[in-house]
Amino acid sequence: MTTTTAQQTVRQQVLVLYLASSALDSRVVGWSTYDGTGATTPTTGDSDEPPYGTGLDALKDGWRLFQAAQLLPPQPGHEYDVSFLKHEFFFEKLV
Repeated sequence: MTTTTAQQTVRQQVLVLYLASSALDSRVVGWSTYDGTGATTPTTGDSDEPPYGTGLDALKDGWRLFQAAQLLPPQPGHEYDVSFLKHEFFFEKLV
Protein backbone atom coordinates (compact mmCIF):
# COMPACT_ATOMS: atom_id res chain seq x y z
CA MET A 1 0.00 0.00 0.00
CA THR A 2 1.43 3.39 -0.97
CA THR A 3 0.40 6.72 0.42
CA THR A 4 0.79 9.97 -1.49
CA THR A 5 0.90 13.28 0.27
CA ALA A 6 -0.30 16.35 -1.54
CA GLN A 7 2.34 19.04 -1.34
CA GLN A 8 0.99 22.52 -0.85
CA THR A 9 2.76 25.33 -2.67
CA VAL A 10 3.13 28.48 -0.62
CA ARG A 11 3.12 31.80 -2.43
CA GLN A 12 4.06 35.25 -1.18
CA GLN A 13 1.97 38.40 -1.31
CA VAL A 14 3.89 41.65 -0.73
CA LEU A 15 2.53 44.95 0.51
CA VAL A 16 4.70 48.08 0.44
CA LEU A 17 3.44 50.97 2.57
CA TYR A 18 4.95 54.44 2.65
CA LEU A 19 4.05 56.12 5.93
CA ALA A 20 3.97 59.77 6.97
CA SER A 21 6.69 59.10 9.57
CA SER A 22 8.83 56.26 10.87
CA ALA A 23 6.11 55.23 13.35
CA LEU A 24 4.05 52.20 12.30
CA ASP A 25 0.91 53.89 13.54
CA SER A 26 1.34 56.91 11.24
CA ARG A 27 -0.92 57.30 8.20
CA VAL A 28 -0.26 55.66 4.84
CA VAL A 29 0.75 58.16 2.13
CA GLY A 30 1.64 55.70 -0.65
CA TRP A 31 1.42 51.96 -1.34
CA SER A 32 2.02 49.11 -3.78
CA THR A 33 0.87 45.50 -3.71
CA TYR A 34 2.24 42.41 -5.44
CA ASP A 35 0.52 39.02 -5.58
CA GLY A 36 2.75 35.98 -6.04
CA THR A 37 -0.31 33.74 -6.27
CA GLY A 38 -1.29 35.24 -9.61
CA ALA A 39 -4.90 35.52 -8.40
CA THR A 40 -4.82 39.31 -8.77
CA THR A 41 -2.75 41.73 -10.83
CA PRO A 42 -2.66 44.98 -8.87
CA THR A 43 -0.87 47.98 -10.35
CA THR A 44 0.33 51.24 -8.90
CA GLY A 45 -2.41 53.85 -8.88
CA ASP A 46 -5.30 51.41 -9.27
CA SER A 47 -6.97 52.67 -6.10
CA ASP A 48 -7.64 56.06 -4.55
CA GLU A 49 -7.79 54.60 -1.05
CA PRO A 50 -4.87 52.84 0.65
CA PRO A 51 -5.43 49.20 1.64
CA TYR A 52 -4.80 50.17 5.29
CA GLY A 53 -4.85 53.45 7.19
CA THR A 54 -1.58 52.71 9.03
CA GLY A 55 1.17 50.13 9.08
CA LEU A 56 -0.18 48.92 12.41
CA ASP A 57 -3.53 48.17 10.75
CA ALA A 58 -1.71 45.88 8.29
CA LEU A 59 -0.04 44.03 11.17
CA LYS A 60 -3.40 43.58 12.88
CA ASP A 61 -4.77 42.06 9.65
CA GLY A 62 -2.07 39.39 9.59
CA TRP A 63 0.62 40.96 7.39
CA ARG A 64 4.16 40.25 8.59
CA LEU A 65 6.60 43.16 8.62
CA PHE A 66 9.96 42.14 7.17
CA GLN A 67 11.71 45.39 6.29
CA ALA A 68 11.64 49.02 7.33
CA ALA A 69 13.70 51.83 5.81
CA GLN A 70 16.75 53.16 7.60
CA LEU A 71 16.25 56.41 9.41
CA LEU A 72 18.73 58.80 7.85
CA PRO A 73 18.80 62.46 8.90
CA PRO A 74 18.79 65.02 6.08
CA GLN A 75 22.08 66.66 5.24
CA PRO A 76 22.36 70.23 6.56
CA GLY A 77 20.72 72.61 4.10
CA HIS A 78 18.59 69.86 2.51
CA GLU A 79 15.90 69.50 5.16
CA TYR A 80 13.13 70.63 2.77
CA ASP A 81 14.28 69.00 -0.48
CA VAL A 82 11.68 66.87 -2.24
CA SER A 83 12.86 63.33 -2.90
CA PHE A 84 11.74 59.71 -2.52
CA LEU A 85 9.27 58.61 0.15
CA LYS A 86 11.63 57.59 2.92
CA HIS A 87 9.39 55.81 5.44
CA GLU A 88 8.99 52.58 3.46
CA PHE A 89 7.76 49.37 5.09
CA PHE A 90 7.56 45.94 3.44
CA PHE A 91 4.97 43.41 4.61
CA GLU A 92 4.24 39.86 3.46
CA LYS A 93 1.59 37.20 3.69
CA LEU A 94 2.26 33.58 2.84
CA VAL A 95 -0.81 32.01 1.24
